[in-house]
Amino acid sequence: MTDQTPPPSYQFPLQGRRLLLGVSGSIAAYKAAALTRLLVKAGAEVQVILTEAAAAFVTPLTLGTLSKKPVLTGFLRDAASGQWHNHVELGLWAEAFIIAPASANTIGQLANGLCPNLLSAVYLSARCPVFLAPAMDLDMYAHPAVTQNIQRLRSFGNHVFDSPSGELASGLAGPGRMLEPEEIAAEIAKFFVETPSSSLANELG
Repeated sequence: MTDQTPPPSYQFPLQGRRLLLGVSGSIAAYKAAALTRLLVKAGAEVQVILTEAAAAFVTPLTLGTLSKKPVLTGFLRDAASGQWHNHVELGLWAEAFIIAPASANTIGQLANGLCPNLLSAVYLSARCPVFLAPAMDLDMYAHPAVTQNIQRLRSFGNHVFDSPSGELASGLAGPGRMLEPEEIAAEIAKFFVETPSSSLANELG
């Protein structure tokens, strides 16, 4: 008897898509492993960029194994030879840039054009649609500085997901949770389904 379970809604729209996944420092970084696996299983080519803070929560080895690509953690590829990761090429390569989790620190950097790491440099170079999934404690999420930064990112044309309510790492309950990996994958797939190819071509330049 064959399995009649329908495939997830995000499986076919992501086939062959070139996706950047930026992971910043948050306890929710462990969910990036599940998100990477879902995107790859759906047929996407996923390049992970990990900040130094994120590497304290999830290892490059884990994400590299799941993405089947070396994880990028800094500007330098080989310090001895001076080889470096070209943030401009990465920004041009991607059809979408997903930043999940997006910490308060990373959101602030991106909203204000700061460029202390590879993730933020690629963001400033990217011509593709950018999606951010915030993850932080509820008081941080509600702070006017964070609210203003999120509004600013949206005014730039970025897609910032609303943070659902739930139990947080602090033990408090409220908004600030990262969307679940399945929800993020579904939102990205929905975008590709609903966005005409001509519009994507214009955005990609």
